[in-house]
Amino acid sequence: MSLYLRGRFCLVANDLSQRVALVTGGGRGIGAAIATRLAGMGATTIICGRNRARLEQTAQQIQCESLVCDVANWNSVSSMAQRLKETFNRLDILVNNAGIGGFGGPLHTMPLESWDAVLNTNLRGVFFTVRAFAPLLIASGGGDIINISSIAGKNALPNGAAYAASKWGLNGLSYSIAEELRGHKIRVSVICPGSTNTELSPHEGKDPNKMLQADDVAHVVAMLLTQAPQSFASEVVLRPTQKP
Repeated sequence: MSLYLRGRFCLVANDLSQRVALVTGGGRGIGAAIATRLAGMGATTIICGRNRARLEQTAQQIQCESLVCDVANWNSVSSMAQRLKETFNRLDILVNNAGIGGFGGPLHTMPLESWDAVLNTNLRGVFFTVRAFAPLLIASGGGDIINISSIAGKNALPNGAAYAASKWGLNGLSYSIAEELRGHKIRVSVICPGSTNTELSPHEGKDPNKMLQADDVAHVVAMLLTQAPQSFASEVVLRPTQKP
């Protein structure tokens, strides 16, 4: 099995045993699937989210750390960053998965607080985590930031304009910070899944067996993390083979 140099360590391909990974929104759905995959590849894995019960349930299943954190709150994120620094003194992988939907109808009828909730979690929350954890990634010798976006960040989404806006913004943020951080040996990638069988969004009339599954997204995360260090995929658009 080939070896390659990554940061300060010589790693075996598909082996993340010397890396520390944080997955936001890791208590369920895509986040839990990603955390399960990373832990299975040997990474010291931490999941965070707002629901303590869901976090603890997932953490027990995959034997990982869990922290309660609201990514839309700067004080909550900065406190988590300080705790990770004190506990592990490094971070190698940041997966920004935390997100909420906003599919309640046309934008002109959307409550103001709903707009704020979607944008604050899906976009501002990623700014907060990058702001808080990029210094630790830099100090660790480099690493990977993977942002989970959506195909809604590339296509029109009637009755989901706030969600689409948050994901279009996330894509632009991802491309820009990739340029800012590549000199620090930090690769930034964005994954844009199509219809995925999770609790996040309505799937009325769709066949869940034809939809993407959370494990499909986790598989792409693993692919990105095990690329040779001289390259990175800045964007992956993931679609189901058949239209649901």
